[in-house]
Amino acid sequence: MKKIEIQHLFWRANFGIDFNEFEKIKRKSKYKIVQKLFSDSKEFIPIKLDLSELSEVKFKSNKELKKDFTEIEIRKFRNKQQKKVNELNYSWIDRLSGSNTLLREKMTLFWANVFVCRDNDIFFIERYNNTLRKHALGNFKAFVKAIAREPSMSKYLNNKQNVKRKPNENFARELMELFTLGIGNYSEQDIKESARAFTGWSFKKNGDFNLKKRQHDFDEKTFFGKTGTFNGDDIIDIILEQKQCARFICTKVDKYFVNPIVDEKRLEEITTVFYKNYDIEKLMKHIFKSNWFYEDKNIGVKIKSPIELLVGVHKIVPVVYKKKARLNYLQKMMGQTLLYPENVAGWKGGTNWIDSNTLMFRMKLSALILNNAIINLVEKGEFEDTFDKYYKNTKKRNKYIQTTPDWTAFNTKFKDLNDNEFMNFLIISKIDKDTIKFLSSLEIKSKKEFCVQLMSIPEYQLC
Repeated sequence: MKKIEIQHLFWRANFGIDFNEFEKIKRKSKYKIVQKLFSDSKEFIPIKLDLSELSEVKFKSNKELKKDFTEIEIRKFRNKQQKKVNELNYSWIDRLSGSNTLLREKMTLFWANVFVCRDNDIFFIERYNNTLRKHALGNFKAFVKAIAREPSMSKYLNNKQNVKRKPNENFARELMELFTLGIGNYSEQDIKESARAFTGWSFKKNGDFNLKKRQHDFDEKTFFGKTGTFNGDDIIDIILEQKQCARFICTKVDKYFVNPIVDEKRLEEITTVFYKNYDIEKLMKHIFKSNWFYEDKNIGVKIKSPIELLVGVHKIVPVVYKKKARLNYLQKMMGQTLLYPENVAGWKGGTNWIDSNTLMFRMKLSALILNNAIINLVEKGEFEDTFDKYYKNTKKRNKYIQTTPDWTAFNTKFKDLNDNEFMNFLIISKIDKDTIKFLSSLEIKSKKEFCVQLMSIPEYQLC
């Protein structure tokens, strides 16, 4: 494989490639490199937080909490829960930055923006995040059925309130519109019949799936022209019989892993592969082994998501944050906070990552993280209620990110590369002539300084 092809593969299947890893594999064949990506990610390793300090309130309802604790105690428990959700966020970023199973982690991030969900219950959202991770490279049918049983999803899309006497259509609608088929590929009647099939689908206190038989509609339903006493699993089976389901998912895969502009011939090819048995691993292997994946038109044309950008910096220069909460600020400023999608449709991605504010911030990101530059911590979309609150908050905003970059490891890793070689390792998109002129005008005193400068040019925003 050519150097640029390896870099392209690892930006799509990973978050860039570590230079030492690149040196190990640069002479291997495409087949061996792709196979290793998958074999390294074969094992499912869940993220598990220490939640022992919340054992007193684990799986308790609001009614039970009010019975056993005072309002002040409940508020303290809720604050602890929120801190643990934040901790899950940081643990996920750590996993994205340093795990061996990075293809599985990249797929987990992708699926989190397909099966979009949000929950402040740390026990359930940790479980949900690990369900995404477990099925990320598995069978799509089993994946959808697992998601439909998750307590976080049941809460988020109101399926817990979906009962025979008064069906709630929220989950049934989003299952087809956002998760499997796309708008316009089902009827309103299909939504109604599907909702009936999911009545009574709930969960026990510990989050395990529970079918409340008295609340379930066991009568006949007609869905996509088929009639039977369908339950939720039957509905999912029928949905996946539609080739449109495979096409819908492959469109998302194609835009995320190949090119934001879909090639219809390429889409039909991967749709046919996926439709055979909905094997996610087989689909991704087909993409990464295809010659068209490595065509020039697909390299360096994707705008890095905020998480890709953030993790990509860490991959070049290892960084320790003195206050992990700063990771929250960085995510919010760039418009992508893990575990907090904007809405049920998820992050739009692509050019939506960039506006006049976020672009300037993104180009300053390396200086903020690696040089401890000052940042004005105004979160994207933040509004104050009063002038007093605004003034009070403004006084606190100018702060350092406070990190400890490992420049010793960086210098050891890249010591044998000249400036041009280092630039070609860091940047894979075509560099504009004005950018080249700008870089040539710089007085580069060290590779450290050059690294920060390269991470600040527009081309570094692309992968």
